[in-house]
Amino acid sequence: MERYLKNWNFIRILRLALGIFIIVEGITTQEWLFALAGLAFAILPLLNIGCCGTLGCSAPVSKGTKKTEDIIYEEVR
Repeated sequence: MERYLKNWNFIRILRLALGIFIIVEGITTQEWLFALAGLAFAILPLLNIGCCGTLGCSAPVSKGTKKTEDIIYEEVR
């Protein structure tokens, strides 16, 4: 539970507020699919995940220390 309550910033609070706003608007207009989408948008900042998940879009770091061979270029005229 403590993991979900850390690292709150302005964007995460804004995403939660927009999700709650979408839920309220969906309920008041009786658009239940819209309210369900708002619920999905409100859960994302609560769980601190995004479209790709936590660090899902980052490139993996190479752990190998393998040196690449020198490339020899030949000049073409």
